[in-house]
Amino acid sequence: MESKKVKKILSIAGSDSGAGAGVQADLKTFAALGAYGTSVITAVTAQNTLGVTDLHPIPSSNVSSQIEAVLSDIGTDGIKTGMLANHEIVNAVVETLSKYDVPKLVVDPVMVSTTGARLIAESAIESLRNRLLPIADVITPNVSEAEALIGNQIQTMEELRESAKLIMNLGPKAIVITGGFESGPATDLVYDGTEFKAFTGTRINTTSTHGTGCTFASALTVLLAEGIDLFESVSKAKRFVQLSIRKAYPIGTGKGPVDHFHNLIDYNNHT
Repeated sequence: MESKKVKKILSIAGSDSGAGAGVQADLKTFAALGAYGTSVITAVTAQNTLGVTDLHPIPSSNVSSQIEAVLSDIGTDGIKTGMLANHEIVNAVVETLSKYDVPKLVVDPVMVSTTGARLIAESAIESLRNRLLPIADVITPNVSEAEALIGNQIQTMEELRESAKLIMNLGPKAIVITGGFESGPATDLVYDGTEFKAFTGTRINTTSTHGTGCTFASALTVLLAEGIDLFESVSKAKRFVQLSIRKAYPIGTGKGPVDHFHNLIDYNNHT
């Protein structure tokens, strides 16, 4: 019997010492969904469930070397980018990826951590707009990240749709604005340049929300690499995140992580 070919997915993102977000969350998500994960570290953060206490961007030359090491040997079926702390790193990522055939590129424009720490220099936002977004298959900002990309406030669903159109003018093939507004249902708005579609879920009352954006973008990358169409991939990725939040168990004293392996382990019977 022919074995299933395992998809290889590369995360280009920051390291979270608390392991709730960043590369650690990405690799957990890839594994939970049956993919083989590789990683490129763009920054090392000292953080836990309470916040980020230190941040050290990796030299851009080393970021390039990490990408070269992975793609020249292992290859990839999809790439997800997360925290890119400065414009030198953004440029290094774009220039190095241009040497390779990248099947799927999902850009999560990480700017602020769940606990409120700023994770990107202002100059890097301009590089994201001008260099990375034009080569992205999908970009997955939350509302505040979408505001930063276009420089406008977004307070209504109509403004959300107009903002999606403006961001699409920057070059990505599709956009998913995640999470909706702080009050009301958790709505992800998808726009592929032709059609809008909203995916709404019940907002879960929990403090276990650290890394949800990273987890969603990573799940989406795996699903797109599997050949699933955009709208179905968004629906499945959102479901994965919702279950990861619902099944989360307490870690730390602040905003804890989700449970990426909720579908693999029965904690009630686990010994």
